[in-house]
Amino acid sequence: MSFTKPRQLVAAALVAAVLVYLLVRMAYGVLPQLPTFAGATLLLIALIDVVFALTMRPRLKRKPGTEPVDPLTAARAVALAKASSLAGAIMGGVWVGLLAYLLPERGTVQAAGADTVAAVIGLVSAAALVAAGLWLEHCLRNPDEPEEPLDDED
Repeated sequence: MSFTKPRQLVAAALVAAVLVYLLVRMAYGVLPQLPTFAGATLLLIALIDVVFALTMRPRLKRKPGTEPVDPLTAARAVALAKASSLAGAIMGGVWVGLLAYLLPERGTVQAAGADTVAAVIGLVSAAALVAAGLWLEHCLRNPDEPEEPLDDED
């Protein structure tokens, strides 16, 4: 398994942003108002990633008084980290696509103002999830292996 590359996250976010923008442009009038804290649920996952990173890092670094990490647990944690950063990127794209539609409409559509607040909260939460996922992935690097070479393959 390779480490998450920024271009993978950017590509996922761009695809999501374009698709959501086009969908919202066609159907915004029939959508219900967004709950203000709809995107904040991503913060809970980000918090779990951060707590997991804080508990796993000393164990992987073999700090005195810590129990070694089971390889299967480490593999699952890496999968969680990769999934978190990708999900955060996709959801960030969703919120950016929504904001791209809402910001110009704020002056003419009353619901766009409240939906803009929800979209900003969602975007911040998605960014926190990407950061937490990438940090968890960084914390789970094997300290005995050299850094991954900087190649553009994959």
